[in-house]
Amino acid sequence: MSCTATARSAEAAETAWQAEYHDALMPVFGTPQRLLVRGQGSHVWDADGNRYLDLLSGIAVNALGHAHPAIVEAVTEQISTLGHISNFFASRPQIEAASEVLALAKAPEGSTVFFSNSGAEANEAALKITRRTGRSKIVCVEGSFHGRTMGALALTSKAAYRAPFEPGVPGVVHVPFGDEAALRAAVDSDTAAVFFEPVQGESGVRRHPQGYLTAAREATSAVGALLVLDEVQTGVGRTGAWFAFQHPEIGEGVSPDVITLAKGLGGGMPIGATVAFGADVTKLLQAGQHGSTFSGNPLATAAALAVLRTLGQEGLVDRAAQLGASARDALTGLDEVSEVTGAGLLLGLELSDGQAKAVAAAALEAGYIVNPVTETRLRLAPPLIVTEDELLGFVRALPGIVADAAAQTASAEGAS
Repeated sequence: MSCTATARSAEAAETAWQAEYHDALMPVFGTPQRLLVRGQGSHVWDADGNRYLDLLSGIAVNALGHAHPAIVEAVTEQISTLGHISNFFASRPQIEAASEVLALAKAPEGSTVFFSNSGAEANEAALKITRRTGRSKIVCVEGSFHGRTMGALALTSKAAYRAPFEPGVPGVVHVPFGDEAALRAAVDSDTAAVFFEPVQGESGVRRHPQGYLTAAREATSAVGALLVLDEVQTGVGRTGAWFAFQHPEIGEGVSPDVITLAKGLGGGMPIGATVAFGADVTKLLQAGQHGSTFSGNPLATAAALAVLRTLGQEGLVDRAAQLGASARDALTGLDEVSEVTGAGLLLGLELSDGQAKAVAAAALEAGYIVNPVTETRLRLAPPLIVTEDELLGFVRALPGIVADAAAQTASAEGAS
């Protein structure tokens, strides 16, 4: 049953669940758009029975879509045997998941993983690693998003996010996006690290100019600073490579000192990871200098292991590159889209009319979940199991969706 074929339930019923939500939960997210009740594959259903093609996958989280048998089996088996053990003990899923991450990252001998619960926590651990260099200056990039906890928030570019919580963690400098000269000038002998996303997600799926990662590596190496890549959104196959730094066009052959992961790693289970490349970086954090009660939780790491192995066994990383290229070609041919950015199945669509919020709302009514990441740009981050027919079906529907959004906007303006 599609969204367009099914009448929405009475407004009173929708108001009821929204009222319950607002009575129970902190008002930090605004009003949810729908009450979702189940998912299968690339689709989710709301409480009224309407079906949606999920082209956001929980903001790049559900790499294997919804209710994937591999995750269901792994989590069910793990919770029935050993759900949580604290960091006083180890478990097989914890060890195997860390080993899998290191192998896929082709990390050198002496590299290690610290598991946490989110991308923000992964970035907090990375920030603490940088402090162990004896320096405190961090160079970040304008447009960056690294999380909402206090350390991650300091790294995040958007002033509106930081202003209510100042003074924050000191020592962070933001340089203009894409300005290689400004980046090189900012990195000096006081710099602990350069810290940025290989592809900026929240600011519109923006790739750095060619040569930028190379410049960052050269600048940090010259002064003995670390290069930290936030792969929370770009990692785990999202860009058509296991990690964006391995993507031939994005990574430029650069080897980082630290990468951070989350989102797709758990396929829906909360998990983050901070990966230290090489023994010299690993030894910066000593016993007792960092920790988490849930670090390496057997349930979360069992899910992560299932995600990584399934992506590899089913060839979904290469497939993400191929599907992304097909979608990019099809979208580029639309009059309604003026630019397509990103890589693999992380795409940004610059709309010719600039009405991203209105188009996203119209898409939802038409049965598609997309994200108006800026005023003029949509973000697509579908499950890596999405089919070509599903993805290109959205492309074919987009002109009509844009037309509907324009008509609704015109009608609202006329009524006012």
